[in-house]
Amino acid sequence: MMSRGTTTVVRSARLSEKAVATWWIRSYSVAGGRNASTMMLGEKEQPDNKETVAGGEKEKEVVSYWGVQPSKVTKEDGTEWKWNCFRPWETYQANMSIDLKKHHVPKTFLDKFAYWTVKSLRLPTDIFFQRRYGCRAMMLETVAAVPGMVGGMLLHCKSLRRFEHSGGWIKALLEEAENERMHLMTFMEVAKPKWYERALVFTVQGIFFNAYFLAYLASPKLAHRITGYLEEEAIHSYTEFLKELDKGNIENVKAPAIAIDYWRLPADSTLRDVVMVVRADEAHHRDVNHFASDIHYQGLELKDSPAPIGYH
Repeated sequence: MMSRGTTTVVRSARLSEKAVATWWIRSYSVAGGRNASTMMLGEKEQPDNKETVAGGEKEKEVVSYWGVQPSKVTKEDGTEWKWNCFRPWETYQANMSIDLKKHHVPKTFLDKFAYWTVKSLRLPTDIFFQRRYGCRAMMLETVAAVPGMVGGMLLHCKSLRRFEHSGGWIKALLEEAENERMHLMTFMEVAKPKWYERALVFTVQGIFFNAYFLAYLASPKLAHRITGYLEEEAIHSYTEFLKELDKGNIENVKAPAIAIDYWRLPADSTLRDVVMVVRADEAHHRDVNHFASDIHYQGLELKDSPAPIGYH
């Protein structure tokens, strides 16, 4: 004979089993049973990656317990959008009328320090890459994408600490970093980096990120001025790239598909068209960073002046 306590335990266990069974049935009916076994037994479901459809196979969507499903994105003509790294509403047509010859003449000590720092960085780049402008552009973009990310990150943390808005500058700087990264993704389709170039990128990025991080903490106006001069050098490099293309020293291949969609270029665009729009982007980044430095030089903070968001 079971005692009253034992009877209570058994009854509770049966009720628990009944509750679990009921929960499992409900979960199976709602989610098709795809997650119930995962939740109860800790086992991972291993669905096939393909499903058979009329005309062949297509990839299945990722099945998630959390209900996060990728959105269906199409182009304006109704065709499927194939890029996950950017969306149609993030594409644009570059402003090609921007003045490429503008230059900030260094006058103060910090300006001259920034200017000659950038000039000193150009020398080893010229020696290493010489006239291999495809690889040079790839290396340039791995560095050029760092300042916007560092500046945006530090402004983000500052905004949190001070409980204040940033004037849109967090978004503007992160937008710049993303744009520079898209330059890299584009040139990756044109120039495939060798193993030692990848190692060089790893080293240079590690050094430059930390150096720029410290520079921005110490003096944002110096950091933005350095970036402004870096962008001026980028304009020069892409101008030389175009000269080599025009001379026929570099093959003017078809523009990568990612570039055609990102910059809304004509379908028959070439590498020369891509270099043109990238150079225009660099000119806009030059303006934004020299402008940011000027704000600090006038004794203001970036939040005191509306950020040029979407300045392409």
